[in-house]
Amino acid sequence: MIRFSVLKVATAGALLMVPTIATAQSSTGNDNTGYGTTAAEFLLLGANARGMALGGAYAAVATDIGGLNANPGAVALLKRPVIQGSQLQYVAGSKLNWGAVALPFGGGSSVVGFQLGTFGFSDQPVYTAQQPEGTGAFYSVSETFVAATIAKNFSDRFSVGITAKGIMDKLGDVSGNAFAVDFGTHFHSQLGGKAVRFAFALSNLGTNMSYSGQGLNQVIPRTGTSDTLPGATTVTQLGVPIGYLASDFGLPTIFRVALAYDIVSAKDAKFTLMGEFNQMRSNRGAFGGGAEFAADHIGGSGFGIALRGSYSYNPSLSYSNAGFTNGDGSAYVQPSADKSAGLAYGGGIWLAAKSGFQLGFDYALRKMGTIGDVSFYTVTLGW
Repeated sequence: MIRFSVLKVATAGALLMVPTIATAQSSTGNDNTGYGTTAAEFLLLGANARGMALGGAYAAVATDIGGLNANPGAVALLKRPVIQGSQLQYVAGSKLNWGAVALPFGGGSSVVGFQLGTFGFSDQPVYTAQQPEGTGAFYSVSETFVAATIAKNFSDRFSVGITAKGIMDKLGDVSGNAFAVDFGTHFHSQLGGKAVRFAFALSNLGTNMSYSGQGLNQVIPRTGTSDTLPGATTVTQLGVPIGYLASDFGLPTIFRVALAYDIVSAKDAKFTLMGEFNQMRSNRGAFGGGAEFAADHIGGSGFGIALRGSYSYNPSLSYSNAGFTNGDGSAYVQPSADKSAGLAYGGGIWLAAKSGFQLGFDYALRKMGTIGDVSFYTVTLGW
């Protein structure tokens, strides 16, 4: 009993220490962090409502189909085939659509899964310095990834998964592509008779995004010259064709360490506390924490409900522009930070039949500060 008590205190202490460690990592001051220097940032938006409601700490409890995206090592614990579809209504009318299927095999020891995600917007007017009211042309942005996952339980406590993904990025008349892998591990055991989970996940490790396309080909007008060619008229109205060279951009690689523990665990109900630390390629160390209450077989029926909430701290949102000036030379005054940014919450309901058929719906909302709130909707079908 004493041994279990010490372990419980250590687990709770680890969850509480996550914000402390991350805060030390993200202390203020000048640094060379490459904010905004990666492409395909849509890969960080997640895949479903449960994941958004629980923040990055979801990686420790992603034993549902959402683990295909968050932590391929955790999805190895999935016991039944599942199909899931989600839509994220993001800022400025942009949307993320995601769909996946996961199929256990090998007597439940392994899982194979496939996912497809698209993000973007369409029919946006083109403005130029010469035509500030619009040129009459329109452009669209379409970012897509396709991925395949294999996950396996190597013991009753440890599982590993790997995902291979192709990424296509079309920005107007310019397009790019890249290849990446995700790798995840999941340790699951008992602590004082209650479930404890520990996860490591590395996502979006791959090649640089290379861009090409007609949009990089331009014509520079030649004006104010009297150049002539032998036997020809003046060429002042002829343009000079040029081609821009686009730099390669890295993918938004991110490493996560997450821990979850069931504070309350009953036959058909549990309350889980979780925490996470992450390090992104284009950000300083960040952290998050969340909680989930889930109840199943309510009143002896097949209905179940879940309530979720989390808070994620992102250092890039608190970046200081002190010392900068405006175009007129006056001192730049940084807007006050919205302290609710990073807060997320949501819930889910589901109906499960004795035959194994299950239908569920989940919703999540996340506060994004001055750019507004975003909402995630997810529908799940299992059998």
